[in-house]
Amino acid sequence: MQKINRNVVLALLSLTSLVFLLFQLCYYKFYLSQKNGAAFSKARGSQSGQDSTRWHVVRKFLGLISSHNIPVYLIDPLILGLVDKDIEQIRSSPDGPSPECKYFCAPREFTTFALLDKTWKHDVGLFRTAEKMGFQWLKIINKDPRLDGMDDLSGMEIPLHYIFKLASHAIHLVVFYERSGNFLWHGPLRLKQHMDRKFVPFRKLHFGRYPGAYEKPELLLVSIDDLKVQIPKNPSSFLEEMSHSRFLECRYREARAFFQLYPDDASLDAVEFRKKAKSLLHLAALTLNNLGVKFWLSSGTCLGWYRQCNVIPHSKDVDLGIFIRDYKADIIPAFQKAGLPLKHKFGKVEDSLELSFQGEDDVKLDIFFFYEEDDHIWNGGTQAKSGKKFKYLFPKFTLCWTEFVELKVHVPCETVQYVEANYGPEWKVPVKTWDWKSSPFNVQDNGVWPIDEWDNVIQIY
Repeated sequence: MQKINRNVVLALLSLTSLVFLLFQLCYYKFYLSQKNGAAFSKARGSQSGQDSTRWHVVRKFLGLISSHNIPVYLIDPLILGLVDKDIEQIRSSPDGPSPECKYFCAPREFTTFALLDKTWKHDVGLFRTAEKMGFQWLKIINKDPRLDGMDDLSGMEIPLHYIFKLASHAIHLVVFYERSGNFLWHGPLRLKQHMDRKFVPFRKLHFGRYPGAYEKPELLLVSIDDLKVQIPKNPSSFLEEMSHSRFLECRYREARAFFQLYPDDASLDAVEFRKKAKSLLHLAALTLNNLGVKFWLSSGTCLGWYRQCNVIPHSKDVDLGIFIRDYKADIIPAFQKAGLPLKHKFGKVEDSLELSFQGEDDVKLDIFFFYEEDDHIWNGGTQAKSGKKFKYLFPKFTLCWTEFVELKVHVPCETVQYVEANYGPEWKVPVKTWDWKSSPFNVQDNGVWPIDEWDNVIQIY
């Protein structure tokens, strides 16, 4: 047998080892990385590493939901903020504005999408597929407030949020539901005791700290970083809406306790008044919304919502508040055009403005204008026969959304402080005899209108 050259053997062994090493590297890159999301190739024109990982996770998520015919849309505020700056270019270019990965590669720990509940049956097949693709996932459920009411507080649990995690990036999927006030609502993100609180940085999520209310968005299909995705047609409007989206539920449990102490008035007159008040409130909301004037439930109407989830039948009117900075001269003609004649106009724009419109029969709409000072907010009142002025002081407050008589409307977020300022610590006890000049807990004398101004500041029709 011919003697084998020792150097040839060493060369063959080295070559075999090198081939095996290359095989291991290829196996890890093209199989394990796809299965576990541990490493990714570059997105088009992007940087490598973490930036590319974000893009790939979003791409895989969009592929996942597309394979199950689930329509989602992007609501991530960071990305929408970037998109809004280039929105005209994005709209006009089917392939996106540039080859660079500019949006989905932006530094962040998660990307947020929205899902409208009625467009998906919450099929478990999605989660099986997600797991095969390497995703870990978490479902957050809670009670459905739409099923709560005076007769039933046992709302069934519904999915509110989903979290899909792959590699070092997460997808936050927010579930929106339609409410009877013809708007969209998402619930809070509250973890059950057994859930992993380190699954993602929950405190950093943009949606879920509290419930939110939104108008139904018009969507636009665009290409962003080579990915087809739906976004709100007007990103800046959506972002503005998001910043003031906090939602407060009616307190049905407390309302039931209230009616156990003070049985509700179910007389024909009470039922008829509530029907008229609801109709008047809907008309007022439509009129002011068309004008772009922000308003909230004030005085007795706010008390009725907070205390008993309904209109107080002996109040005989509907009360709204508007910041004077939002006043428009079109308000009076707009209400008159809507069929609500002006009943009286007290004060002036600079001081203590108050409007009252006549609704159906004896039901009237009172609009109080609020003035902001350094440490408080106030609205004014005027006694027609004497010209006396009154001031009602409130601690500063912000506005939240709620649903009242099948309408999406604003109320003060700091409702207890607002109600207590007006009605005192005994606001839970109904009072049927009310004098607007002396009964309010926060009323103060504010002088007298000069007689030469009466024709302007005291107008009764």
